[in-house]
Amino acid sequence: MEATQENPSKILVVLHQQHSTPGRIGRLLECQGYQLDLRRPRFGDPLPDTMRDYAAAIIFGGPMSANDEEDWLKREIDWIGVPLKENKPYLGICLGAQMLARHLGQTVCPHPQGKVEAGYYRIHPTEQGHELCDCRFPETVYQWHREGFCLPKGATLLAKGVDFEAQAFRYGERAYGLQFHPEVTISIMCRWLARSKMRLRQPNARPPHRHFQDWCLHDWRIARWSDAFLRTWIAEDSAIAA
Repeated sequence: MEATQENPSKILVVLHQQHSTPGRIGRLLECQGYQLDLRRPRFGDPLPDTMRDYAAAIIFGGPMSANDEEDWLKREIDWIGVPLKENKPYLGICLGAQMLARHLGQTVCPHPQGKVEAGYYRIHPTEQGHELCDCRFPETVYQWHREGFCLPKGATLLAKGVDFEAQAFRYGERAYGLQFHPEVTISIMCRWLARSKMRLRQPNARPPHRHFQDWCLHDWRIARWSDAFLRTWIAEDSAIAA
């Protein structure tokens, strides 16, 4: 993809651990011709004052809470106003979606009964969710979180769950929040399962063997939808800039 001032080819990718990767999402974007600019504000990387040189921004997940008091996290939540103000595509995944909800004035909190989602769970796409791109919204997705949020004021619900209702939403024309993890590959899943055994002992978590069984059943649909969604998400902005 040839970059121009009006249609840059870089994607700003925000990660929260030293060895985190953008997984499937990163590979799909690179295959679509985009360059990834990886930033880790938690470890001192700055975030840009403007999105002028970027086609879009993605904030991924992490083990911290959107309610934590660290200065870097508060600055990152505030920074989300940059792509929103400039009407640039923004995608928040898990923690990134919760940060978007916090930026929009919504609360983020644990389940009242202490439930978590770790593994594959059914969600229920809305009519707007099914209309999002030319690939049907996946109805079983990979989750790894202990907190959730209500739909921010002015946002459009794209998919809802049973224990954590807000699973996907759109705010404005180009900002999206996904509570689930479309970026997860089998290697990422293995790493999380090995390093986070406490999460698997919490209420509502799926046992390890179910993660692998359900990956075989559902991952191909998530992969196909992810590719179609990313193309639509970026194309919305490219059409405006052209």
